[in-house]
Amino acid sequence: MARTHPLVSILIPAFNAEEWIADTLRSALVQSWPCKEIIVVDDGSADRTPSIARQFASQGVRVVVQANGGASAARNTAYSLCRGDYIQWLDADDLLAPDKITEQMRVAERAGRGILLSSPWAYFAYRPHRARFIPTPLWNDLPPGEWLLRKMGENLYMQTATWLTSRELAEAAGPWDKRLCSDDDGEYFCRVLLASDGVRFVPGAGVYYRNLPSGRLSHIGTSNERMDSMLLSMKLHIEYLRSLEESERVRRACLNYIRTWSPSFFPQRPDILEELESIARELGGRVEFPVRRWKYRWAEWLFGPRTAKRMELVLPKFKARMQCAWDKQMRNLERRSDPASAAIPSGDQG
Repeated sequence: MARTHPLVSILIPAFNAEEWIADTLRSALVQSWPCKEIIVVDDGSADRTPSIARQFASQGVRVVVQANGGASAARNTAYSLCRGDYIQWLDADDLLAPDKITEQMRVAERAGRGILLSSPWAYFAYRPHRARFIPTPLWNDLPPGEWLLRKMGENLYMQTATWLTSRELAEAAGPWDKRLCSDDDGEYFCRVLLASDGVRFVPGAGVYYRNLPSGRLSHIGTSNERMDSMLLSMKLHIEYLRSLEESERVRRACLNYIRTWSPSFFPQRPDILEELESIARELGGRVEFPVRRWKYRWAEWLFGPRTAKRMELVLPKFKARMQCAWDKQMRNLERRSDPASAAIPSGDQG
């Protein structure tokens, strides 16, 4: 039977996501868009993620298991198996609002397949109805160069699941870069963006981004390898933006981008900082020496920069764990008193 609507492929890479995968799949299954397929690629989980995902097989969910190769490898496998005219990426712990795809497809069918669709998104831990949607300058219809300029110059971000991509754009962009275990989504959607005619922001759609202190998707390697990955992604970002426009405002945006992220490599990787300094000089500027926030300066004075850096990493995670534990407890209380509270919110999030 011929399809009356374009097929949308919802592609879910998963790694040790047994606590979340069921809710994520439910959010995919209740999408109001009538023509969809859902593919889960388990990236070598050591928990019950594959068996839980297979419980949804009777509802049309396809589950594939492969040896651990990283999030990019899992996404490439999922894409190779899909048949969709449009692609919806969805991490295994995030949620889609019920009309997310429908709202974007209404725009896509008018705008054409060269347009990249985005949507509002908000952080949550356990209670999506508590998520707050806070607009940024990226929540607009923008040409590729302006979108990337704002992202890099103002340190902004669009969550992976916000995008709806035509197959034509996905083919033009090429596969996810398996060299990257950090900021792989940022680099990938830069390439999709470059292949597009621009971004159309759809305020009626919505994505709920689960923000937990634990890891999200599988990755390969040590902290040093993640730093190498971030450096590569940064260099590619700069290359992509400068390929669209070579101007003073682009150079300023690239310098701001470097200055924003350079503290991530201090003090462990002086070699990366030296390379970033070289790139900054070529752009007509320099990397400012990282200045710690006042509450960590005393630790640097007393114990040195490495201890201060460890505190910068550990203390926010401890705070986040406490906040998540509280949010989980409140979620459990709400579910006992009102089981309907577990439903995913719907409506205009923009």
